[in-house]
Amino acid sequence: MTESGELQSQGAVLPFHASESDERLKFSGNNDFHIELRRRIDEFFERTGRRRRDCPQMYLKTAILLVCSAASYIALVFLATAWWQAAPLTVLLGLATASIGFNIQHDGGHHAYSDYAPVNKLAAMTLDLVGGSCYLWRWKHGIFHHTYVNIDGEDSDITLRLIARLTPHQRRLWFHRWQQFYLWPLYGLLAMKWHMVGDFRDVITGRIGKHRVPRPKGLNLVIFLAGKALFFTLVFVIPLLLHPVWVVASFYAVGVLVLGITLSVVFQLAHCVEQAEFPLPQPETGRIDNSWAIHQIETTVNFARGSRIATWLLGGLNFQIEHHLFPKICHVNYPAISKVVESTCRDFTVNYIEHKSFWGGVGAHFRWLRQMGMPEASGRK
Repeated sequence: MTESGELQSQGAVLPFHASESDERLKFSGNNDFHIELRRRIDEFFERTGRRRRDCPQMYLKTAILLVCSAASYIALVFLATAWWQAAPLTVLLGLATASIGFNIQHDGGHHAYSDYAPVNKLAAMTLDLVGGSCYLWRWKHGIFHHTYVNIDGEDSDITLRLIARLTPHQRRLWFHRWQQFYLWPLYGLLAMKWHMVGDFRDVITGRIGKHRVPRPKGLNLVIFLAGKALFFTLVFVIPLLLHPVWVVASFYAVGVLVLGITLSVVFQLAHCVEQAEFPLPQPETGRIDNSWAIHQIETTVNFARGSRIATWLLGGLNFQIEHHLFPKICHVNYPAISKVVESTCRDFTVNYIEHKSFWGGVGAHFRWLRQMGMPEASGRK
C-alpha cells in the first residue's frame, strides 16, 4: 500500500472502530478499482518526478500565510485606531486563520506536508495556535470522518445534533423547514465552540460523538493546554491591555464568525450536497455495499477544480475526492492527479462528481438543506 493511509482498508475490513458496540464496520465489493488507481498514481509520480511531500511551493505558501496572519494581528491589535480600520483587518485575520487550517495544519495533520514526522507535527500544531486541537482533530477528522465519511452515526462531521438535519437518516424537527436560511450564520459558531466548550468537553469526557477517544496524556496534554493558553493570551489577554472589553469581544466575535463560516461551508460543499451519497450499513451484515475507495468517491463532491485561486486558498480542498483517496499526498499535487483519478473512474464506470464553480457548490448545499428540511424528505441513500 502506498499513499492511501494506514486507516484505509486493504480489504473489506477497516482496522479501527471506536463506537459503543466496538463492532468493526466493513466495506463490501472487490478492490480492483483501488488497486489500479494506486498503480496509476504511483506511475504518475515516477514518470513526472514530482514530489509527494516536501514540495517547495508548500513551504513558500506556509511562509506567506504565516506572515499575512501575523501582520493582520499586529495591525489589528497595535495599529488600528478606528473601527473602519479594524473591521477589514478582522475579516482578513479570520480568512488568514482559515487558510492556515486548510493548508498548513491540514497537510501536517494528514502527514502530507513532509516525509519527516517532526515537520508534520509542527505543521499540525498550527491548529493549536489558532484555538483548536491537533490531537482531537486527528480523531474527529483524520479517523472518524475519513474512515466513515457520510455514514450517519459514525461520521461526526455530519452531525449537528438538533440544530439541523444533514442526512436522510436523521430525525427531522419542525424548524428544520427553514434550515437553508438560518444555518449559514450558525456555521460561524463552530470555531467559537472549539475555543470555549467543545475541545474541553471532549478531553474531559473522552468522547467525540458516539466514539470513545483516549484522553491526551504526556506531551499531547502539554500541547493541548499550552495551545489553549497561548491562544487565549493572543486573543484576549494582550488585546485587553490596550482596548476596552466590549471592543475586544466585538472584534473577536466578528473574526470567529468569519473563520467558522469559511471552515464549515468549504466542508459542506464537499459532502452535504444533492449529489453525495449517505449510505448505511446493511442491518443483517453490518456492511457498506461498496468497497472503501468507491464509497469515498460517491460520498464526496469536488468543486471549482479550474480555479487556481480557490485551490491555493483552500489547500486543495476543492479536490476533496483526491484528498479522501490520497490524504498523505501534499495538496499541491491534487490538480495534476485529479486527471488520473477522473480517467480511472471513467474506465471503471465510477461516478466522479464535481461542481464547476464554488457558487455551484453553494447552491447545491442550499438545495440539500431545503430538501432535508421538508416533511417528505428522503434524499439519496
